[in-house]
Amino acid sequence: MKITWLGHSCFKVESKGYGVVLDPYEDGSVPGCLPVRETADKVLCSHEHFDHNFREGVTLADSGGAPMKVEVIDTWHDDREGALRGSNKIHILDDGEVRIAHMGDLGCELDEAQAEKLKGLDAVLIPVGGYYTIDGTQAKKLIDRIAPRVTVPMHYRGDGLGFDVLGTVEDYAALCQDVRYYSGHVLEVTSDTERQTAVLKIRRQD
Repeated sequence: MKITWLGHSCFKVESKGYGVVLDPYEDGSVPGCLPVRETADKVLCSHEHFDHNFREGVTLADSGGAPMKVEVIDTWHDDREGALRGSNKIHILDDGEVRIAHMGDLGCELDEAQAEKLKGLDAVLIPVGGYYTIDGTQAKKLIDRIAPRVTVPMHYRGDGLGFDVLGTVEDYAALCQDVRYYSGHVLEVTSDTERQTAVLKIRRQD
């Protein structure tokens, strides 16, 4: 699968000519990030906050049959069963060769059944910034629990980007032993990709 980080929690995932955009953000909702203007076959949103549900930024195509199966795990956006920020959906995409999960704005711990569904993943896209979601320490604890081959941090504070209340990717990377910093925002994940924490480059708005 080809994984392109568009900024914040927004990714485009492509396989066999089919594309899915996850959690597109509204124009201007994430300071410094380029607007989302993509073409894809499907849009998936983890919840209905404006920095995760800008479906209008994606032009829908029709590439034929979908090669990816989508599984949803219902969770919470906070640690009070949604009392603060509502619900959150984890989306698992599986094209028969590679299986990845987008954790959305996960804000709670997972129970055993939920964690079991996330074991054996090829890649996980996970928030690490804290405040609105789990923080770096909580994310690392979950990653150690489900043990994906590739971990891609998201939803953190960048230099002049995002939200000041969020932690940085360096805060999370300091907890990891296998960090790779990429010069671009695209990552190809195959069944042979080595275990790593992949820090992708932010697309900046000049």
